[in-house]
Amino acid sequence: MRVVFMGTPQFAVPCLESVLTHPKAEIVGVYTQPDRVNRRGKKMSFSPVKECALTHDLPLYQPATLRDADAQKELQKLAPELLIVVAYGQILPAKVLEIPRLGAINVHASLLPKYRGAAPIQYSLLNGDETTGVTIMHLDEGMDTGDIILQRRIDIPIDWEFNQLSAHLSILGAEALQEVLADAATAIGNTTQQAHDRATYTGKIAKEWGRIHWSKNARTIHNLVRALHTNPGTYTFFREKRLKIHQTVLTKAHARLLPGELLVDGTDIFVGTGEGSLQLLQVQPESKRNMQTAEFINGYQIKSGEVLGEQTD
Repeated sequence: MRVVFMGTPQFAVPCLESVLTHPKAEIVGVYTQPDRVNRRGKKMSFSPVKECALTHDLPLYQPATLRDADAQKELQKLAPELLIVVAYGQILPAKVLEIPRLGAINVHASLLPKYRGAAPIQYSLLNGDETTGVTIMHLDEGMDTGDIILQRRIDIPIDWEFNQLSAHLSILGAEALQEVLADAATAIGNTTQQAHDRATYTGKIAKEWGRIHWSKNARTIHNLVRALHTNPGTYTFFREKRLKIHQTVLTKAHARLLPGELLVDGTDIFVGTGEGSLQLLQVQPESKRNMQTAEFINGYQIKSGEVLGEQTD
């Protein structure tokens, strides 16, 4: 079966490798987003999917948009029987979806119709969900509205953060793809319509969401850090400078601390919230590297009673 794979971030790489090793799939093209200038503005940055495709010497395509007629003709020349789309970064137009004989399928990191959109992993952590999963669906022109082919569920431990959950879901998606590819025609022809009236959506995550308001309860703040510490980053202010918070843990100790109030106990730091307290595990002072709290205490002479952010946040 001739397959074109479309994906961009690290989440898509296990799926690409899964298709690459499947005996019934022949990858005739890999599509990913165009190269970007890195954050320092000096070098071009390749997507993880491009890196994987180059490693395996796969035919690579990076059109700026698939709405362009020439890009569509180029795809048509590959004569794909199936498109597999995993976090590609573009909504595919109808003319593209009509090219493959079996259509297009998508691996989405939620149990649809819950969390349609681009940030399902972050939202599952923000909301403190105990379970999530992956959905393989038939791709249509809507925003994750296609019929469901297969779903697989996974529990979310309370200490997992974005990178951990994303890695587990990407592997789960790759395994689910193997099941579908074993008999793609049958799987794609045996779908279940989504319950559209129960759909929820994930919006764009703004940088401001990452600011920690210590007046909120401990679990809400912990979930915020789990979800957003990687991107866009979770932060507070300390001694009039920004302090990124990379890792916290829920604790029953020192529950009477005021919101934002610090308590230093040996090499540990606890901080009060509107309800309960948190232990800080990893922080990053402004213009410095990420560090464990023991190093933070020693390097900055942290004292009990100091306050993060505003107590009235």
